[in-house]
Amino acid sequence: MRRPNKYLLILLATVTAYVLFEYYRPKPLDWTSTYENDDKIPFGTKVLYELLPGVMQQSSVKTVRLPVYNFLTETKPAGRSNYIVICRDFNVDGNDLKQLFPYVRNGNTVFISAYGMPDSLGAVLGFKADVKEPSEADSTLRQNFANPQLVKSGGYNFFHDDGRNFLLIQKAKNITVLGRNARKEPVFIRIQYGKGQFFIHNLPLAFTNYYLLSPKTSDYAFKALSFLPARPTYWDEYQKQGRFDEEQQSIFRYIRSQPALNWAYYLVVFGLIFYAIFAGKRTQRIIPVLEPPQNTSLDFVKTVGRLYFQQGDHDNLARKKIQYFLTELRERYGLNTTVLDKEFTETLAQKSGTPLSETDELVRLLRSAQKSISLSEYDLLTLNAAIERFKHLI
Repeated sequence: MRRPNKYLLILLATVTAYVLFEYYRPKPLDWTSTYENDDKIPFGTKVLYELLPGVMQQSSVKTVRLPVYNFLTETKPAGRSNYIVICRDFNVDGNDLKQLFPYVRNGNTVFISAYGMPDSLGAVLGFKADVKEPSEADSTLRQNFANPQLVKSGGYNFFHDDGRNFLLIQKAKNITVLGRNARKEPVFIRIQYGKGQFFIHNLPLAFTNYYLLSPKTSDYAFKALSFLPARPTYWDEYQKQGRFDEEQQSIFRYIRSQPALNWAYYLVVFGLIFYAIFAGKRTQRIIPVLEPPQNTSLDFVKTVGRLYFQQGDHDNLARKKIQYFLTELRERYGLNTTVLDKEFTETLAQKSGTPLSETDELVRLLRSAQKSISLSEYDLLTLNAAIERFKHLI
């Protein structure tokens, strides 16, 4: 039974130990800004997503996992509704905007909170999402609302934000500033567009779990969303998680999404590569099969023999065969083949180990052939059969 390769066993043991270690060790707090509605980490938005139906006075909020263009052309929301996007960068193309603008123009509301927004959107609405130089970063910068009824004494500090982002208003018409930072720069604006409204917010961290659960900032998100009308609401998750939800996740996608499994995946891949490199060198190479050298002399003799036989020169071929056979007996047994008498017959039988009767018959045919003037085809075949039979017995 073949023993398992020790290198492979070591690799499997290492991978298993690493996975178990990663699985059972205390998980460090993940401060990644995902803004995903199913993330419980500080900068996810699970808390807001679960409280949003109550804010919007709806039984539920529908999650969208399609690009804006596909959602508005395929789903075609009935009646007026809200469309909420909270992400790091709002990435849309021309086709998306061609559907988004009519959607708002017809009386619907779009709420976007993101650091980065396309210039094509700002060019139509009259604003630009700008950012200051790194030297002007200020994590203590306060934020507050413009409406006196919503203003909080001392303002709001989202200290995980560096305070560099703000909105630059390029066309004041139809734009209302709803929130500013301590530098009096707009960070939250409302834009009247047709029968509907765009709400543009430039600080998405304010809507994450961490700041909704902090007593000092917990009411900020709800005050910002209070500007939206109470109507059916759609929550865009495509900008953060793409088309596939948890039920549509493949095994490979799930492995890549889990840090421990992701590292184990890379460890297995590189381990197999190293195994192939180093273990392959220790394996004996395949020994090539060498064909035995062919006896070309024997082939030549057979070819010449067939030539003589086809030409009908039976006498010449028979005498050459006798000559070669006697030469073989001399070289092999050291016999004198000049006289083929009784003594020669008995000596040949003893040295070759063949029956005396068989040997006597062969020698008789040889003497008869030597004495014959001309040998026929029958004589050749009879003599050849006797010689081959003798060679088979020795």
